[in-house]
Amino acid sequence: MSQPDAILTERRGTTLWITINRPERRNAINQSVIDGIKAGIEQAMADATVRAVVLTGAGDKAFCAGGDLQQGTSVFGDLLDEPTTDFGRLARVVRQAGILIVGRINGACVAGGMALMSLCDLVVAADHARFGLPETKVGVIPVQVQVYFRNLILPRHAAELILTGELIDVNRAREIGLINYVAPAAELDAKVEWLLEKLRGGSPVAVKRMKQAMAAMEMMNFHEAIAFAESQIMITAQTSDAREGLASFNEKRRPRWADDA
Repeated sequence: MSQPDAILTERRGTTLWITINRPERRNAINQSVIDGIKAGIEQAMADATVRAVVLTGAGDKAFCAGGDLQQGTSVFGDLLDEPTTDFGRLARVVRQAGILIVGRINGACVAGGMALMSLCDLVVAADHARFGLPETKVGVIPVQVQVYFRNLILPRHAAELILTGELIDVNRAREIGLINYVAPAAELDAKVEWLLEKLRGGSPVAVKRMKQAMAAMEMMNFHEAIAFAESQIMITAQTSDAREGLASFNEKRRPRWADDA
């Protein structure tokens, strides 16, 4: 009997949807999931007409329940002769992607699922979703997630999630800054589309440059960051999208971006 694809990709207009397709395992991460998400992101990056990626899970029970413990945890790193992990390599690709990534959290988002979610630029969650880092309850630690969390939520909130291992609901997740929006499960897709429509109004060039600038500035001190920001303003102002944006403003019309389909 053939196994279903661990990852499904679907083009919806200018958006590429990437779906973890292992609902029978609560969309747990295995090697095929890692490879499939990486391939999907690279596919989106190679196509200038793709404006955003939606990352989600199949079904309504779980976005992602973390690493598939029935298959070990090698994707997070138990092969000591390799200096990097499969998940770490995926994270590097995602963080360098000059494309907007929206997390559609359709259910439980725990352990490695929290790492995937934290790699997204914006997040919309169903009202029944739950979030948590229960690794310490099975004798391991979510140390990689700390890398992704450090500029996402305050240290004390991260410490509570990591050290207690307890799950939180969507209201608490939004309160501490893990997610942007909450929607009833039946309206989740509509809320995601509403957010995507807001994002489509921006210049693809500006979005790409802004994502790269935000990543570069994360660990800069004030003087480094302000100098870098000044240089980026001058460079971006010379792009074709900037010229088109100014022209459309003066002509009182919608901009026609170079990469629009």
